[in-house]
Amino acid sequence: MKLLYFAWVRERIGTGAEDISLPHDVTTVPALLTWLSTQSEGHESALADPSRLRIAVNECYVRGDHVVSDADEVAIFPPVTGG
Repeated sequence: MKLLYFAWVRERIGTGAEDISLPHDVTTVPALLTWLSTQSEGHESALADPSRLRIAVNECYVRGDHVVSDADEVAIFPPVTGG
């Protein structure tokens, strides 16, 4: 799986992208976020409040228990605001 991080998510994790192999029990976006938060202090800090994040899988916004696989590209970023 290709992971992309943007804005303060990228800053807290310390990288803009990483390639991972999903554990077999990680099959949804919420499970992915939970698992990722255990990978480092930066991940834990960035992903502590999933309600503050937006997720895109293969360039499409998703919500809820969207299913993910190793072949997916997942982007994680804060909501975009205008001004």
